[in-house]
Parts: sequence; C-alpha cells; structure tokens
Amino acid sequence: MLDYLVIGEAGPSTTIGTMIVVSGAFLILMLLIKKFAWEAITDMLKKREDKIANDLDSAEQSRIAAAKLQEERQQKLLSSKSEAADIIKNAKESGDQNRQKILSETNDEVSRLREKARQDISQEHEEALASVKDEVASLSLQIAEKILNKELTPDAHDSLINSYIEGLGKSNEVR
Repeated sequence: MLDYLVIGEAGPSTTIGTMIVVSGAFLILMLLIKKFAWEAITDMLKKREDKIANDLDSAEQSRIAAAKLQEERQQKLLSSKSEAADIIKNAKESGDQNRQKILSETNDEVSRLREKARQDISQEHEEALASVKDEVASLSLQIAEKILNKELTPDAHDSLINSYIEGLGKSNEVR
C-alpha cells in the first residue's frame, strides 16, 4: 500500500510524469473555471451577501420600528388611563355638586311647604275660632230668645239644654 507513495521504487518516470499530467490538468481546470464560471460564482456569492446584509438591515429597522411603536402605544395607554381617571374624577365631582344642589333645593322646598302648612293651619284655626264665635253668639241669641219666651224651671232648663244639644248635632251633620 505504501509502495505507490514512495517515488524511488516505482520508477522515476512514471510517478513524475503522472504528477506533471495531474498538475497540468489541475491548472487547465483552474483556468477554465476562472474564464467561464468564476465571475458567475462570485456574482452569485455577492448577490447572496447583499441579500443577507439587506435582510439584516431590514430586520434591524423592523425591530427599531416595533420598539418605537410599542413605546408610542405605551404612551397612549398611559395617556388614556390618565384621561379616564380625570373623567371619573370630574364625574364624581359633578355628581357631588348635583347631589348637594338637589339636597339644598329639597330642603328649601320642605321649609317652604312647612311654612305654608303653618300658615294654612293658622288660617284654619282663625277661621274655626271665628266660626265658633259666630255660633256661640248665634246660640246665645237663640238661648236668650228661648229664655225670654219661657220661664225656666228645672224641667224646662233640662229640656232646653237637651234641645240645644240636639240642635248642635243636627247643625254639625248638615255641614
């Protein structure tokens, strides 16, 4: 197996000649590759390198844009939370003011109605007193007429009182 590697044993012309032929074929192959395929291979590798560089650049730009967009959304979220808190605060203040206003108006209305009720009660009381005074005067006149027309005996006095009481009951039923 190692016999072919040793130059001296196989003969000087066979091994050197083979080496020259193989080296020449290799050089011709390299020249042909350089003339016909090298530019196409380098162009293809250059295009691939450019594409990878562009993809990396666009990925970096997309990452930066996404980070910027996330920051903007975060700011908008904080802003909308702040606005919502302000709206709730204003609504509570407005509700408290309306409640105080309604309570104040209700208290004023209650006071006004109480005063009107007092006035109505006072007026009814005055009217009732006046009516009672008129009835007492009328009854006094009626009693005086009956007394003057009749002499009062205990029996007459009792019957006069009873007829008077019956007259009061009938006059109250009529009203």
